[in-house]
Amino acid sequence: MKKHSSLYWICQIAGWFSYGLTILFFASILDKELNPIFYPRLAINLSIGILITHLLRETMHRFSLRPPMPSNQWWKLVLLLFVFSILNSFSTSYLADILKLYEPGRNIPLSRRFLFSIIFDTPIFLVWMSVYVLWHYIEFTNTEEIKKVRLETMIKELELKTIKSQINPHFIFNALNSIRALVDEDPQRARQAITELSNILRSSIQVDKVEITSLEKELDIVKDYLALEYIRFADRLKVVYEVDSKTLSHQIPPMMLQTLVENAIKHGLSKQPGDCTIKIISNVENDKLVLIVQNTGLLQQAEKDGFGLQSTRERLNILYRGQAIFEIYQCEPNEVTAKLIIPISN
Repeated sequence: MKKHSSLYWICQIAGWFSYGLTILFFASILDKELNPIFYPRLAINLSIGILITHLLRETMHRFSLRPPMPSNQWWKLVLLLFVFSILNSFSTSYLADILKLYEPGRNIPLSRRFLFSIIFDTPIFLVWMSVYVLWHYIEFTNTEEIKKVRLETMIKELELKTIKSQINPHFIFNALNSIRALVDEDPQRARQAITELSNILRSSIQVDKVEITSLEKELDIVKDYLALEYIRFADRLKVVYEVDSKTLSHQIPPMMLQTLVENAIKHGLSKQPGDCTIKIISNVENDKLVLIVQNTGLLQQAEKDGFGLQSTRERLNILYRGQAIFEIYQCEPNEVTAKLIIPISN
């Protein structure tokens, strides 16, 4: 932020100084003997120009009038251009009138000088605004390209780390041991478990191929995962679904809900005796999709800083440009809540 501010002031002062030199150059060519009031008036015009355009910039920031910007908001830029051009013309004309910076014998009325100032200064403000908007458009485009590269890189890293860090080797080994135990006792359930495990692995491998998937498909993977964990934990694991059917078609990043559920199993059921209830909730609030995973247990700092939750935060930040919210907290003495709020894609 400090670097951007310094660059802005360098460009601001350099731009107006160059404009002043241009005025001085043409004035010296057209009039070899410049009037004594020329220099103070030029200094006033440049100083007020710097001040007014800075106020214009702050107003544009205040109302988010810079790229990316909806097409139906461009009229506001035009309105600001005229408002601040009028403000600049009034300020320079009124100050020149107070300081009597006009040629002797040519006391042009204030209203007329104000009109001339608007006519000549508005194009300058138009150039300033065009350069400023173009700069932000280029900066926004470059930033989006960088974010896209970062997202692609992260997804590829997730593909390599999913089995090792998100769907860790312990889970795979435990699942295979559970399936082996079922081969003789319940062959049909063993075959079903193999299908569930293959679905999870297939989904993890395909993470880099899609940026979003439907909640319904994500829930299918979660159910396969929980079914395998149920073989190991049996009656200790209880799962409650409070899923609004209207949310099933909404889009979410793949393997994100599964990461939250696995985190609940790892830090809830695996690290404490007794039963553990996993509750999965989905609904729509204020035109945003809300996903909640609750589990019995105590929240530890190591859980907040784990790879799975850190990657969740980073992916959300890149995909939704800071408009998504993820938080995990101890909501009850023995209950942890992971809450995800993301914009609904149209």
